[in-house]
Amino acid sequence: MYGKDHYIGGAFSAGSGGRTGPVFNPSTGEEIYRSRYADSATVDDVAKIAVAAGRAWAAQSQARRMQVIFKMRDLLLANTDALAEVIGLENGKTLDDAKGEIGRAVEAVEFATNAAQVTKGEYSLNVGGGIDTFSIRQPVGVVGCISPFNFPVMAPLMMGAMAVAVGNAVVLKPSERVPGAVSLISELWKQAGLPDGVWNVVNGDAEAVDAILAHPLIPAISFIGSTRVGEHVYQKGCSHNKRVAAYTGGKNHMVVMPDADLEAAAAAFVSAGYGSASQRCMAVSLLVAVGEQTARDLREIIVPMVKKLRVGAYNDKGADFGPVVTAAAKKAVEDAIQRAVDEGAELVIDGRDVEAQRKGFYVGPSLVDNVTVDMQMWKEEIFGPVRGLMRTKTLDEAIAVVNAHEYGNGAVIFTRSGQSAKRFYTEVEAGMLGVNVPVPVPVGYYNFGGLRRSKFGDAHMFGPDAARFYTKMKTISQRWPERDAQDDRALSMAFPSNT
Repeated sequence: MYGKDHYIGGAFSAGSGGRTGPVFNPSTGEEIYRSRYADSATVDDVAKIAVAAGRAWAAQSQARRMQVIFKMRDLLLANTDALAEVIGLENGKTLDDAKGEIGRAVEAVEFATNAAQVTKGEYSLNVGGGIDTFSIRQPVGVVGCISPFNFPVMAPLMMGAMAVAVGNAVVLKPSERVPGAVSLISELWKQAGLPDGVWNVVNGDAEAVDAILAHPLIPAISFIGSTRVGEHVYQKGCSHNKRVAAYTGGKNHMVVMPDADLEAAAAAFVSAGYGSASQRCMAVSLLVAVGEQTARDLREIIVPMVKKLRVGAYNDKGADFGPVVTAAAKKAVEDAIQRAVDEGAELVIDGRDVEAQRKGFYVGPSLVDNVTVDMQMWKEEIFGPVRGLMRTKTLDEAIAVVNAHEYGNGAVIFTRSGQSAKRFYTEVEAGMLGVNVPVPVPVGYYNFGGLRRSKFGDAHMFGPDAARFYTKMKTISQRWPERDAQDDRALSMAFPSNT
């Protein structure tokens, strides 16, 4: 069974840790196997292997590295069905949704084929005194990647593909809930020709994470997950003088203006809000209707759409979305629904009764209206299929609502007005914005990342920033004087100047 063991130095390994943890099938609620958890000794062994393998990999030509990246892209396409099955089994998302995730992972690998282009240095001839100055980028060495449960293939390859392409070794710690897909990816890297030890996987929980954060041979950390854990990763990693990029929570608002195509906006809200059982950091959490009539009209369109949504097993072809990932996640969503009611919101659709129909970690689609900024429904990220409706009188008020939140991952506006759209994307403090686009996750050659407490560190995922994060810059000043030049032998105590 994929995910039971670590992947170290090109082979599956039990490691030295004695602890294990369960991996469930969310569609049935059953434990399907137990995964071995890494201890600090295992992480230490992996780091040493990765350092040696990374040095040899960095010394390979760019052409050789690109051969591996291109081959990996082909292998991902050829193994889409197998990867989707593992994703669905352990995460619960439908097979169609899993294949969509894999498509984005392929996009990340495709952009990694541009590594040579986006890591080119600069050269300035004769900046002064016959000195030429130039810069070069080199891999940092070993990168620690800590990936989340909600994208078992896309997130590891968003982080890891570029890290490998520019010449690093990787030590990846997947979510302990979904380790299987990364194990299969590890086999594909080997088939692609990646040398042993360049790609390594350690399964586990906080003990493995903290060992990676503290290890002196791992100078860079990339993380995707909750804000609470991401802040810990950032602070602890920085305390060990590592470069850290942590991509964290989101509470993404969708502002709908009175002039918008309301049918299209409603469909976009339901699709972007409830897909993947709402377990996406870029899912639309709240619809902010500008104007009372806009709110009433949208609700009339949205309610029947949500009522038609069907939750089912990952391999149920008729299901619109699957279960949430764990029993604890199911309880957290149900508690959030009840809290919204207790705080005065209107529960328009209650999805909490599907458990009577089947086993597994199912929560049906729920819709809450009249959400206000003093409610937990607005304040907290809810990783489950309960979405909310809000009302504002003006666009100014809607922008203020978006900007008042601590998160700034994404936000979108639906409108026919270019003036409203420009005001929105100019004034809203979020990293990824959409205009009539419900899920504004950028293509692979643009930078991905939020603002405020949705991201810690100044790096981005995807795009040119990814290559910069995984490389270190050196700036060289060189001069080749004429043989026996007398000026070079004169003593000067003045600070050097190129004038």
